Amino acid sequence: MTAAFEGPEEEESASETYLAGKHPVLEALKAGRALNKIWVSNQAQRSLVQPILEEAKSRGVVVQFADKKKLDSLAPDVQHQGVVAQAAAVSYAEVDDMLELAAERGEAPLLVLLDEVEDPHNLGSILRSADCTGAHGVIVPKRRSASLTAVVAKTSAGAVEHVPVARVANLAQTIDKLKEAGVWIAGADAAATQSAYKANLTGPLAIVIGSEGKGISRLVREKCDFLISLPMFGKVNSLNASVAAGVILYESVRQRGLAKGADPAGRGEGHASP
Repeated sequence: MTAAFEGPEEEESASETYLAGKHPVLEALKAGRALNKIWVSNQAQRSLVQPILEEAKSRGVVVQFADKKKLDSLAPDVQHQGVVAQAAAVSYAEVDDMLELAAERGEAPLLVLLDEVEDPHNLGSILRSADCTGAHGVIVPKRRSASLTAVVAKTSAGAVEHVPVARVANLAQTIDKLKEAGVWIAGADAAATQSAYKANLTGPLAIVIGSEGKGISRLVREKCDFLISLPMFGKVNSLNASVAAGVILYESVRQRGLAKGADPAGRGEGHASP
């Protein structure tokens, strides 16, 4: 049996922890260990990896088929048996944990939803801003998103240990559940006519930040209660995702400090007042 590797058996490749071999990956899944992704060789015998595929599906872990060269690069000099998994730097939380954290603090929830933000440095920086502003958590989708790797942990300057991060299978469905819990959804969109400084960012709020290249996806944008933008005065008409998140988070903090429990004016229509 091939063990998880560090040194001769388990090591860190590119500053990230990997598990190699059918048995170690399967046991990690059964134990509930937080795994970002599992790679399975295209040449692997399906009957031998089927238990891993079934367990990964039941636990919502992304599985990607790849050629042997890819797996060899992830687990060099290790007999990976056609299966390699990337373990999260820290364990993921649940969305309910974030709402409970806000309730414990006696505060209105303040969350950040990331719609396909794939740069780990952006995720790390957003976690740092979330910690500094007292946000109750960050939510990312399981696919097409940066995950909790060692790079993210380092970029966050330790914030990853303090800010809950949840991975969800469907961001749009998660938004619906947050609305049911009385949380308003504000989407950051450069084309929005309403400035973040004019919108009401007090009360239960989730701020949606889109991907580095395309912004918020159409379905997620339609789910937002209102859209906000940041004023642009230069020649480059966009901000880095992590910078935009930080500015909007601090504007929400400023407004909350001035007017706790304010009337939700400026939030647009289509969602009942919480």
